[in-house]
Amino acid sequence: MASKTLNLHGYFIGILGLVMACGTIRMPQWKMTSFIGNNILTPEMVWKGIWMNCIYQATGYIQCKTHESQLVLPPDIQLARALMCMPIVSGFAAIIILSVGMKCVKCAREDVVGGTFFIFAGLCVLIPVSWTAKSIILDFYNPQIPIFLKRELGNALFLGWAAACILIIGGVLLCCSCECRICNFILPVDEVSSIIRSLLGSWPARQP
Repeated sequence: MASKTLNLHGYFIGILGLVMACGTIRMPQWKMTSFIGNNILTPEMVWKGIWMNCIYQATGYIQCKTHESQLVLPPDIQLARALMCMPIVSGFAAIIILSVGMKCVKCAREDVVGGTFFIFAGLCVLIPVSWTAKSIILDFYNPQIPIFLKRELGNALFLGWAAACILIIGGVLLCCSCECRICNFILPVDEVSSIIRSLLGSWPARQP
């Protein structure tokens, strides 16, 4: 029963993390305009994502434009593009494997494979998000970069960190449910407790 509960929790937590990862890929707020110096009065905000750049004006009007060339993008965005496609494939593969594996009672190999895919997806989200955040922080404190070119951490990065943590937690729960199921299959808890009681009952009492 405990293994089944861990299995379901890991399954739905992994799906939640996958949905959040898809949102991270779609959002253009990876890099945002830094409000420092005289930029506090700027009537518009620039968003830079891995697929498009957007300009958000104070009137609520948003204008977006996709990147025309992959080669002109900075290295962190190129890395993010390459790695952020992998968790989508890995996450959907985990869902398919786990959906098939839920029909199996004694064997939990599908839980291990699905959990591993979720953990791999979480790492693929964590690496580009953290790399982009590092690049933003280094540029922000670099005195050689003009103020109007400095950027701040966007909302997509925080969503990506949350998605990576949730995917990894879901994968760990699935792997733990596999261990519980294998242990219960090899030697059930009731048999273990009966063996311990029989050993304690047959142990000779000490003479004073």
